[in-house]
Amino acid sequence: MHGWGEEEVRRRRRAAVAVTLALALAACSSGSDGGADGAARGRAGADRDAPATPDDDARYPGDEWDRVDAADAGFDPAALDQLGAAAEAGGSSCLVVTRDGAVVDERYFGAGAAGVPAEAFSVTKSITSTLVGIAQDEGDVDITDPAASYIPQWDGTPSAEVTVQDLLSNDSGRQWSLGLDYVELLRAPDKNAFGIGLGQDVPPGQTWAYNNSAIQTLSAVLEAATGESPAEFAERTLFEPIGMRDSEMSTDAAGNTITFMGLQTTCLDLARFGYLTLRGGTWDGEQVVSRDYVEQATAVSSTDLNAGYGYLFWLNHRGPVASPVLATSGVGDNAIADGQIVPGAPEDVFWALGFNDQVVAVIPSEGIVAVRMGARPPAEAPFGRGELTTGVLSAVVADPQPGS
Repeated sequence: MHGWGEEEVRRRRRAAVAVTLALALAACSSGSDGGADGAARGRAGADRDAPATPDDDARYPGDEWDRVDAADAGFDPAALDQLGAAAEAGGSSCLVVTRDGAVVDERYFGAGAAGVPAEAFSVTKSITSTLVGIAQDEGDVDITDPAASYIPQWDGTPSAEVTVQDLLSNDSGRQWSLGLDYVELLRAPDKNAFGIGLGQDVPPGQTWAYNNSAIQTLSAVLEAATGESPAEFAERTLFEPIGMRDSEMSTDAAGNTITFMGLQTTCLDLARFGYLTLRGGTWDGEQVVSRDYVEQATAVSSTDLNAGYGYLFWLNHRGPVASPVLATSGVGDNAIADGQIVPGAPEDVFWALGFNDQVVAVIPSEGIVAVRMGARPPAEAPFGRGELTTGVLSAVVADPQPGS
């Protein structure tokens, strides 16, 4: 689907206001919205124009990253060497560790090299979430809107109740199966049409599923709302402002931006993205995406069906957790267990994750962003979210030295 004209978007928005308000009120009282956390879901975007939180002492990379000595940054160099050896054995092409806006450790393996983009798979979803947040900040979309405000094919169908927020939370109830998501969607030349054309399994808020096809419909939402392709919107509002020069979103055969996978990027660029989220959407004095939205996306469980999920980011919150194994391996089920995604790691940790264990690990309490890209780790040398997160944390021995 390509974007409607501005007048049509405004007309449908006005017509949807009453429904939107009713849905928002219902969401605040529904058990599927995580109680008090859920009641806060619609507040995102309120502070885009507010001054950024003072961070005069914060360091941000310019055209190049600053690099600091590992010991000065509070790491045990030997432990980082062990982490690098594990990353190499695990099939990684690159490993980057940053703390407080500077590179502490940077390694490349095999054919991996700085500035050479590779497929990040479902890490793309977290980029898509951020684009929705920026579009909301700019007044183009409200995540409490019915998605049908931007996808007219859903008007008058059971999917008319699905909100943009539901698509971000993966509790939309849209039709899902392994075959649809991992075979038919991948083969579809027009992925927007495929995702939009699927049916509704259950009403939104009743079930959680890692639904690529539903997330792909955010491509249509963003284009209708902003009047730009999401790829163009990403370049203008996200990649260029934070210096992700080696990153680009992919398109399908019909020219639609792919929003559930397809990001071509590097470890260093993903470290920039992780640092943007760690800093609450601020980049060197500019509020790229509102702090409220980043907090809702990365620090609040978006549904009580899965404590480990925000808005297309994975969280380390305790509670009923749907495992990210399907997101990172393409196999497995969504059976819910009680616990944490990485037991023992701080609850403020969050991740952008992709197939074959592409990992962006953000640890706000330590000021750390760690990134791993590469091939699927072999069974005898696993290296994914758990190994990267716990490995980095175990290498921390002290707070950074002043001036490092």
